[in-house]
Amino acid sequence: MLRRLATTLAWLALVVGSLVQAEAPQKNIILATTTSTQDSGLLDVLVPQFEKKTGFRVKTIAVGSGQAMAMGQRGEADVLLVHSPDAEKKFVAEAFGINRRLVMHNDFIVVGPPQDPAAIKGAKSAGEVFQKIATGNFSFTSRGDNSGTHAQEKKLWKAAGVNPEGQKWYQQTGLGMGQTLNVAAEKKAYVLADRATYLALKKSLGLAILSEGDSALLNVYHVIEVNPAKFPKVNAPGARAFAQYLVSKEAQELIATFGVQKFGSPLFFPDAGKKDE
Repeated sequence: MLRRLATTLAWLALVVGSLVQAEAPQKNIILATTTSTQDSGLLDVLVPQFEKKTGFRVKTIAVGSGQAMAMGQRGEADVLLVHSPDAEKKFVAEAFGINRRLVMHNDFIVVGPPQDPAAIKGAKSAGEVFQKIATGNFSFTSRGDNSGTHAQEKKLWKAAGVNPEGQKWYQQTGLGMGQTLNVAAEKKAYVLADRATYLALKKSLGLAILSEGDSALLNVYHVIEVNPAKFPKVNAPGARAFAQYLVSKEAQELIATFGVQKFGSPLFFPDAGKKDE
């Protein structure tokens, strides 16, 4: 009798434990993001603070924005932090993502050998810069990885009336921003980069900023939660908590000051609550 009772109690404890475990919130979050947020060191500041504040644990996968959204389209990520506005709008319109929110911006720059063989420094527009590089067949290194940076680069070539595909002077790496900058440094080539990653790696590159400031070089980041209605297994509470943290006053203040001590100016500018326009 006692043995039967003990067996029954053990079984009940197992069932209750299983139910509690099933109902316990998932603490791991998969963040698919761009290499720029990783290479710049920004996530090394934001993620630990978020984890300490909420108890969630973030697994970061740093790829291009296109690859990050492809992960979201397969339900392989919970939340995205990306910078490819046209693709983001399509991602949300097709119901793969929800609650797209503006987080921050910085800008793209064109960097290259300090000698500036294409004489792009002082050009009036990004379009003129790209035309000069193409006309003179000067070496240009592209990420070529469907990232937000690559998407912006393709828009700039199109606006300049140039198709660089297949040209000997045009090399696509298929790599992230940091690695592509290193390739450009080795080849003494021009490259489109986000300012944050360039500044983080500047000392080892030997490349100079040669074009900046054109409105076409604005680089805007949004956070998007992967749609749980389409992918029930995503960690919706975790994704929501992370997205809300990024637009919170605490995170926005961290973004505003990140890089100031080391570089003399912030690497990103907080934009939560603003309109994209």
